[in-house]
Amino acid sequence: MTRQSRSLLRTLFAALFAIGFAPLVLAAGSPDEDPGAAAQGAAQAPATANAAADGGGATAPLAPCPSNYGASPSSAVTPIAPALASAIRERVRKKLGGSVGSVCKTPFGLYEVVVDADIVYVDERVNYLLSGNAYDLRTQENLTAKRKEVATRIDFRSLPLQLAVKTVRGNGTRVLAVFEDPNCPYCKRFEKEIAGLTDTTIYTFLYPILSRDASAAEDSYPKSKAIWCAPDRSLAWSQLMLEGKHLAAAPEGCQHPLEEILALGQKLHITGTPTLVFADGRRAPGAIPRERVEQMMSEAAHAGTSQ
Repeated sequence: MTRQSRSLLRTLFAALFAIGFAPLVLAAGSPDEDPGAAAQGAAQAPATANAAADGGGATAPLAPCPSNYGASPSSAVTPIAPALASAIRERVRKKLGGSVGSVCKTPFGLYEVVVDADIVYVDERVNYLLSGNAYDLRTQENLTAKRKEVATRIDFRSLPLQLAVKTVRGNGTRVLAVFEDPNCPYCKRFEKEIAGLTDTTIYTFLYPILSRDASAAEDSYPKSKAIWCAPDRSLAWSQLMLEGKHLAAAPEGCQHPLEEILALGQKLHITGTPTLVFADGRRAPGAIPRERVEQMMSEAAHAGTSQ
């Protein structure tokens, strides 16, 4: 399978997750074949491709297999023997590519595997794969969504906040990090949504993924560079996103961290903007309403005090 084919396959998985599609079953090999032969005969991603997908050596979150997976005790995922987990992880990596993280046994007989920032379900030999949401019909609980929230958390303390545009509102006691592209219409909508947010320190990572033509002044990359190189970065960001003001080009030779931020976003599997990261590590994609932002920040603050 070519790199383009693998990319299309992973894009399909992401799209299915985004719309909550019913489980999709893909046969990756004969159920009776030897697992090692299946891994060798199936699509394999070369080490260089995996390194690129991992964002320079990053690994998918190794979220533990918790006993409180769902509201019902029988909904819990459970750990498996390290040797089996390692074998399943390697088979998934060889067949799908990407960064493969934790492997847990589900209550419905399959194995939950974290791949990049998604969750898939496989059999022990990784001959079959299911993508989509698993529900506990007894409690009407979306088990996949609950687990994904845990598996994709980011250690807020590990974020290189010195690379972000810092905006302090009020006493700045609450914190929020956001990955945004200056040409993203959803980012502009989100900035208007949170314009009245108070007592918060917002760290905006300039993440120009929509367009990167350094010679075109209106492309995302030059705009991001102009914001970073402005005398007042926070003001420049606000003027651009809320007022549509045209910014002066960055001075010649101005140093900026855009490549570092792009590498960081790739490492964290951030594929869209805006992507919010809260103090407790939860992430939220999209221009969510201010009320939801307030709620999640309050929950994050409560989680911090209870630890």
